[in-house]
Amino acid sequence: MSQLANQLAQAEREEVSRGIRGLLGIPLITQQTAPELFDLIRRRQEPVRKWFDYYCGWVVRVEPRLGYARLVKVQASTDPSRPLRRRRTGRAPFDRRRYTLLCIVIAELLTVPVTTIGQLAERVRQAAAVDDVIPAVDTASKNERRAFVDVLRLLESYGGVEVVDGSTEAYVESEDAKILYRVNTTLLIRLLATPVGPSTLAVPIEEVPQRFEELLGTLTRERRYGLAGDPLAGESEISPTQQNLWLRHTVFRRLVDDPVMYFADLSPAEHAYLGSPTGRQLLRRAAEQGGFILEERAEGAMLVDPDSIATDSRFPDDASTAKVTALLLLDTLTEPATTEQLRLTAGRLLKEHPSWAKAYQDADGPARLVNDALAELTVFGLARVIGGVVTRLPAAGRYAVQAPRTSGQETNP
Repeated sequence: MSQLANQLAQAEREEVSRGIRGLLGIPLITQQTAPELFDLIRRRQEPVRKWFDYYCGWVVRVEPRLGYARLVKVQASTDPSRPLRRRRTGRAPFDRRRYTLLCIVIAELLTVPVTTIGQLAERVRQAAAVDDVIPAVDTASKNERRAFVDVLRLLESYGGVEVVDGSTEAYVESEDAKILYRVNTTLLIRLLATPVGPSTLAVPIEEVPQRFEELLGTLTRERRYGLAGDPLAGESEISPTQQNLWLRHTVFRRLVDDPVMYFADLSPAEHAYLGSPTGRQLLRRAAEQGGFILEERAEGAMLVDPDSIATDSRFPDDASTAKVTALLLLDTLTEPATTEQLRLTAGRLLKEHPSWAKAYQDADGPARLVNDALAELTVFGLARVIGGVVTRLPAAGRYAVQAPRTSGQETNP
């Protein structure tokens, strides 16, 4: 192979790996929000599709004419660490009201190619009025209009609606604001990632809270696996092909979705698959093709992105008070500690540095700071909180403070 051919092949591998990691960081990429990344995925869509399909069983949809690429991730578990967030300075998570409005707004937008904010608000109000379960929508309330605007701004960021004239934020101050939207109905339909449509369940609303886990499993059930993964299914009911496919996709989904994959959190079958020659070979191949650095330890494994594009959040992060505190608390967690002990530590930090973490410099600041910091440690797989006791997990060792060494100082191998 000529040198030019080698260079072209290397460039293609790098672009494919960048497309894979880009979709993991942003599962919905539009031509407007990330034109260079979208163009890369458009050109390398086949190898990117094959990687996700083979290792994770996820579908990648690329629509060049509509200008978006969508990674459809299916998970059978809830993840409260990744809520939808308001497009405001505080980045507060969506509450129940905003999630409800989001569903109604999308349903109403699917019926029109263009609309104004006033027309849309009226349609949403009418839809809520005929449903006994949904609270009435009162656009005369400023708080209600603010929630309505948060939903529309989220859809704008996704490319589901495009502002043709006016500014969505103006609706917060005035119910008579004039804003015109163009609706991308195809993209809105693609936002739903469940293999089974929720409307097909036909479950009485009063039964949903008691049957939530069951219904979630029904919505996310993928037929290609048969009964693989069902703890109640007998071995004779599951084919070896379906079992191996389910194990591969389950393990690699956790590997790319979770910051750390601990072997102790895997089922015996999952751990055995990953420890088999085939599993280990696929693990290394997936990391290489995806442009990751594979870290394997006795306790688990992780895929490290050297370019930090495969995630929407980093640790450590000097810009986040909670993450800085989380890093400081790790130094104190040489042994399990109670949350009350950590609050005392946080209180001392706040007292010693009165100009730092000003949002937490009040009576309940230490408690809130510890709660936020522990949330970060939990999300990144660095600590676990059980019954008010915080335990540091093995991955936290990569952030341990070590004694300084001078050049020429002998070190142990």
